[in-house]
Amino acid sequence: MKEPAFSFDALPSVLAVFPLSGVLLLPRGQLPLHIFEPRYVAMVEDSLRAQRIIGMIQPTAPDETTLFQTGCAGKITTFDELDNGCFRITLTGLCRFHIVSEHETTESGYRRIHPDWAPFHADMNAAGCLNLDREKLESLLRAYFARNEMTCQWSHIHQAADEKLITCLSMICPFAPGEKQALLEARTCRDRADLFMTLLDMAVKSMDAESRH
Repeated sequence: MKEPAFSFDALPSVLAVFPLSGVLLLPRGQLPLHIFEPRYVAMVEDSLRAQRIIGMIQPTAPDETTLFQTGCAGKITTFDELDNGCFRITLTGLCRFHIVSEHETTESGYRRIHPDWAPFHADMNAAGCLNLDREKLESLLRAYFARNEMTCQWSHIHQAADEKLITCLSMICPFAPGEKQALLEARTCRDRADLFMTLLDMAVKSMDAESRH
């Protein structure tokens, strides 16, 4: 049986957050995670007893003291508790948020925030066709994947709807943390698609320039 859609009004007023640099979650994207650090194992356990919602957000520095102001919440849609007490989970993206303030840290040591969901109400609804230039996108992807020694199932790319394709590619391509953050903060799916193609083009040109030296 298909799980019912999550309601915008049901989004929590206090949100556990998982700071992880270089990792991007977008609405309707699926993010597999291996949870092994004790405080985040506790976070998953607490989430499983409640709404199963966790906020993914990037730290602005390696020490994780400060966070970017925008992240994306996801619901735990699959989980597997391992024999060593760790978890493998899948987060399915729900909605982005801004941090209003930081809530008291739990006894287990994971952080919580007060989120502002209002600017991202549209995240809860799938976007229509983005009118992607598929020929240009595939050309850039082939060049980018070749230079990064990445492979993919091209049939999946050809069959995917525009929003799903851009969401998946934005999440898996190894862009720098700042570039990942820019993709997250793009106002609309169309804006994200344009930015994604720009980043691909820049990366290919940069790698080509390096190879000539």
